[in-house]
Amino acid sequence: MPIPDDVTGEEIDKDVKQELQSLPKGLAEDVSRNLVMVARLIDEDPEGAYGYSRVALRLASRVAAVREAAGFAAYASQKYSEALAEFRAARRMTGNVDLWPVMADCERGLGRPEKALDMAGAPEVQKLDKAGQVEMRLVAAGARRDMDQLDAAIVTLQSPELASNSVQPWTARLRYAYADALLAAGREGEAREWFAKAVESDKDGSTDASDRLAELDGVEFVDALVEDDGDSDTDSDSDSGGDVEVVNSEAPEAKSAPEAESEPAEDSIDDDGLDDVDDVDDVDGDEDDLKG
Repeated sequence: MPIPDDVTGEEIDKDVKQELQSLPKGLAEDVSRNLVMVARLIDEDPEGAYGYSRVALRLASRVAAVREAAGFAAYASQKYSEALAEFRAARRMTGNVDLWPVMADCERGLGRPEKALDMAGAPEVQKLDKAGQVEMRLVAAGARRDMDQLDAAIVTLQSPELASNSVQPWTARLRYAYADALLAAGREGEAREWFAKAVESDKDGSTDASDRLAELDGVEFVDALVEDDGDSDTDSDSDSGGDVEVVNSEAPEAKSAPEAESEPAEDSIDDDGLDDVDDVDDVDGDEDDLKG
């Protein structure tokens, strides 16, 4: 696959570059350039990123960073079985647990939410950093929703991180997931409050919380150029220039305060020893009742 001339391979993370030092110099450069393309395309063109990841994988399948990149590219392309295999390979190579939440989400994508909940209760979760534990909580709540257990999904998301006024990288997504679960359970007033909180913490627009809040407030965006049959002559001289008019049908006073698409289930190599793992109640050390 062609790679733009401006991509040198020096753009990659220093830790990945260090891993690639085990390869001959020319090969390491080729792998690096392909990994840069994976990172560049994965959000806007997942299939393109996947293609570059396969090239890198063919060149250096024994490098953990390459297996991890291939896993994320497959995950972004909703190739969940393939992603899970790559994540497992990377984990075996490094012994690192950081990929545990996304591995569990792959299980959801494969239509196995019960397996994701098993993983949410596994000892590996306690080894995750705070961001990883929050991510695992989001996956567990998603698994509960997959199983139509809305109340349990809501309880799963209730945590010190949700209640905290401190804004962290995960705050907007956590608040958004909680608001969305509340809305699905018919608790519209509470959902509106938490969508508003998500908007407050979503500085980089990582969610569509503002749009969801507008929907709850009855805001509609209407094309001002739509002509009324009786006023077409009168309006013909107006210089609207394609403006958009915002109409608020209710205007209530503002308050202060992943799903994964399933693929056909495939049997994956179960080398994680999860058959006898406790339920998701142990996520982040909480003793919340996640039934429902």
